[in-house]
Amino acid sequence: MQVNVEDVSTVKKILHIEIPEEQVSREVAEAYKNLKKTAKIKGFRPGKTPRSVLEGLYGKNVSAEVSGKLIQESFEDAIKQTGLSFLGTPAVSSPELKEKEPFRYSAEIEIPPVVGDVDISGLKLKKRLYRVTETEVDQQIEMLRKSMGHKIPIREDRPAERGDSVVIDFEGFKDGKPFAEIQKTENYAVKIGDGQVLKELDDSLAGMKAGETREALVRFPGTHPNENLADTEAAFRITLKEIREDLLPEVNDEFAKRFGRYQTLDDLKKDITENLSQGYEKRVEQELQEQIFEALGARQNFDIPDIMVDYELKGIMDDAERTFSYHNTSMEQLGITPESFSEKYRGTAVKQVRRHLILGKVIEQEKLSLTEEELETEFETMSRISGRPPEEVKSYYKENNEKLEYFKHALLEKKAMRLIIEHSTIEEAEPEIPDKPEKTDESA
Repeated sequence: MQVNVEDVSTVKKILHIEIPEEQVSREVAEAYKNLKKTAKIKGFRPGKTPRSVLEGLYGKNVSAEVSGKLIQESFEDAIKQTGLSFLGTPAVSSPELKEKEPFRYSAEIEIPPVVGDVDISGLKLKKRLYRVTETEVDQQIEMLRKSMGHKIPIREDRPAERGDSVVIDFEGFKDGKPFAEIQKTENYAVKIGDGQVLKELDDSLAGMKAGETREALVRFPGTHPNENLADTEAAFRITLKEIREDLLPEVNDEFAKRFGRYQTLDDLKKDITENLSQGYEKRVEQELQEQIFEALGARQNFDIPDIMVDYELKGIMDDAERTFSYHNTSMEQLGITPESFSEKYRGTAVKQVRRHLILGKVIEQEKLSLTEEELETEFETMSRISGRPPEEVKSYYKENNEKLEYFKHALLEKKAMRLIIEHSTIEEAEPEIPDKPEKTDESA
C-alpha cells in the first residue's frame, strides 16, 4: 500500500492511498466466494451459481462492499504509517472499484494545530478602576420603582403627547372596506413615540383626546414579514379611549420591604451596590482577558481546524437556543436561520477556539493541575450559585465523566489566566469618560 500526504495547510491534509491490484483482486474474489454460498438464484442450486451471473446481478453491491472494506482497513494503516492523529470524520473521495486495477482513493483529514510555547511574561495590562456611584444606584431604584408602578387615567383634560401611554381601539380599511389583514383590535396599549407601531400611526396619536376618533393613512414597508401587507397602503380608524400616567410607589423603607428581603431602604441600596460592584469586577476581568489574548494572539500564529470551529459554533448556538427557550421563543420564531446565525457568530467561534488552544498550551507547559481541595471549593461555589446541596452537585459531575472533565478544564483555564495576570505588569487607570456628542441646531 502506498500513502502520499498532500499538505493543504498546517491543519488540513489529504491522504492519497493506493491499494495494489493483487489485494483488490483477492478481496473481490473472496467477496464473490462468500456470496456464492448464500445467494439463491432461480435455476441454480445453492453454491453453484456461476460468478458471471453473480456479477450481473450483484456487481455494484460487491464493488461497494469491497471498496468500503478496503477503505476502512487501509485508512487505519495509513494513519499508523504517517503518524497523524486526526479530528472528526475524514472526508473520503473514491472512484468506482475495478478488479484488474489498483484501488486509489483520497481522504481529507484535519489534525490538531501545533501551538508553540506561550511566553506569559512581560505583558503590560491596563486595569480600569470602576466605582459604583450614587447616580447608578438611584437609576436602579428608579427602574425597580417603575416595575412596581401601575398606570391610571390622567386627571387633567388634555390631548395625548409623545411619551404618554394610551389605550386605543383600531380597525384597518382598504378601498373603503374592512381589511382582513388588519383585524379590529380593542384596548390596545401603546406608548407614543416608542416605535411600537408604524410612524404614521404613531404620529396621529399625538394631539388626540380621550373619546376622539381619527383616521390615519399608513403604508407598510416592503420588508414587512406579512407578504399581504408588504408595500401596501391602508387606512386606520383609531379611537383613543384613555390617556394613562404611571402611578409610582414612594421610595422609602416600605418600598424596600415589598421585595421581601430587606427591612430598610439602606439595605436595598447596599444590595444594589454590591451587585453593581460584582458587575464591574466581571467587566474588569473581561477587559484584562481581552488585553491578554490580544497580546498573546499577536505572539502566536497557527491555523485552526474547521471542525473545532464548527464544534464551538454549535455550543454557541445551543446556548442561544436555551436562552430563547427560557424566554418562551425560538430562533425560528425570531426569523433566525442556522445559516444566518453561523455566519454572524463564526468569527466569535474562531476567537474562542484560539483562546482555548492558547490556554491549553499554558496549562501544559506550566504543568497546571487541580488539587482535591480546589475541586471541593469549586463544588461548594457551584452549590451556592445553583442553590443545590453540595453532595448533589458533586454527584452530578462524578456521574457524568465528560462533564466533569470539561468542568476541570474550565477551572484549569481560570488558573492559567490568574498565572498570566500574576506575571504581567498592571497599570491602574481611571475609567474613560465617553465624549458627549456636540449639540447641533436640531438638538433640544
